[in-house]
Amino acid sequence: MLAIERRNEILEKLQNDRRVVVSELSQIYEVSEETIRRDLDKLVQDGFAIKSYGGAVINENVNIELPFNIRKNRNIVGKQHIAELVSEQIKDGDSIMLDASSTAVYVAKTLLEQGKKNLTVLTNSVEIIIELFGAQDWKVLSTGGESREGSFALVGYQTDRMLRSYHVDKAIISAKGIDMNAGLTDSDDLHANNKRTMLTRAKEKILAVDSSKFDQVAFAEIGSLDQITTIVTDAKPETRWLQHFDKIGVKCIYPK
Repeated sequence: MLAIERRNEILEKLQNDRRVVVSELSQIYEVSEETIRRDLDKLVQDGFAIKSYGGAVINENVNIELPFNIRKNRNIVGKQHIAELVSEQIKDGDSIMLDASSTAVYVAKTLLEQGKKNLTVLTNSVEIIIELFGAQDWKVLSTGGESREGSFALVGYQTDRMLRSYHVDKAIISAKGIDMNAGLTDSDDLHANNKRTMLTRAKEKILAVDSSKFDQVAFAEIGSLDQITTIVTDAKPETRWLQHFDKIGVKCIYPK
């Protein structure tokens, strides 16, 4: 196994277990404890972990951008629930924008599996473009832009210019944080800017976020909550959130 593959597996274990122990990892991967310490040092250096006695713990900072493959495999059931609920909002013939979030990948897969017809999809996600190569009667447009290592995303000025060239029925975006005062936020300013542009080009603006993003604030502002038409999440929000959505006129959809 390559070192990068081992580190990615250790990071995934950190995400699931919140803590890892050097001696245990050494036995699992059949390498020396010194090799594992170097792996953990790299994860600490990249901001994903914090050293602890005998091992490491996960860095809970919301601004840490995890590798796409790690994010994609987190809360799979929740993302599938969200994707199914979002799919109910999409009609045959719709034009939609999808951001480069891992949740958007599940949305794209679900739309394809459910046999939605004649969709036009504009996205800055390389993963979604690959997923939709088999879509027979869909038009799939790539934004172009600067490739972002680790997120399978296209971002930047070229991406923004492409997005501004179109008007769509619905934009589906995710966010790292949703807060009553700070609004929608992301850990990366280029991602945040492209998501902000998507919202300006759509008649309906759908925020697809799992429940862990509530009451979180990340680094870069995407926009205010009242810019959103519909919020789709994987669990019923607290009453104070439901009351807030009612107050600002935002529809909230969650599994019943």
